[in-house]
Amino acid sequence: MGNEAASFFEQWTADQIKVKQLAPEIARGFGGLFQATMKEGALSVREKELIALAIGLAMRCVPCINLHVEKCLHAGATREQILEAAGVAVMMQGGPSFTYVPEVIRALEHLEPMQ
Repeated sequence: MGNEAASFFEQWTADQIKVKQLAPEIARGFGGLFQATMKEGALSVREKELIALAIGLAMRCVPCINLHVEKCLHAGATREQILEAAGVAVMMQGGPSFTYVPEVIRALEHLEPMQ
């Protein structure tokens, strides 16, 4: 099996440029919501990213998994914390989340060497 995470990150930047060009209102709206929500507050950025990762995993959203693993690492989360957050998603949603844990691992394997 190839590294789907590597392919995802290669395509992501180009996709975002197109979204900003072709649908700037959507990009600005979502970007503003994201920035307002994911800043330091009562919860740290690391805690918010771990929550976002768990929700992305529960929703079976591979782009969300890849992006929030990256953001978790940038916010200082460890591999163990990321995998525990994945475990919480599995506990809350069961088998469907469990089948997506390999996506978390592939994203970690792709992104950790860059840290």
